[in-house]
Amino acid sequence: MDPAALALTARIGQRLRAERNRHRLSLADLSARTGLSKSRISNYEQGLRRLGLESACTLAAALETVTPAWLFGLDHAPDPLTDEELELLRRFRAADAGGQRTIVAVTRAIAICCLNRREP
Repeated sequence: MDPAALALTARIGQRLRAERNRHRLSLADLSARTGLSKSRISNYEQGLRRLGLESACTLAAALETVTPAWLFGLDHAPDPLTDEELELLRRFRAADAGGQRTIVAVTRAIAICCLNRREP
């Protein structure tokens, strides 16, 4: 691999490891969630193996807070979800349709209230 490709592979691995650690997942935990071997995930994280699109999709789905594009460094979106954002998302997904409508209505009301409190 040329130096630029090595550097990119290392950055992708760093992103993957940081996100796994943020979720407090061991290699074994992430392996169980994805079906990828611990050694394969470790090789991705160490920059020893290039992460392919299919594996990036699998890992992103298991981590729930990032996209494959983010893992590859192609997504200019903000950083992954915070723990609080992730909790809200999980609670929303766990709610039935009525509960989801209520959550959306309450968050809209809170947002409007907070916007009205700001001083110009």
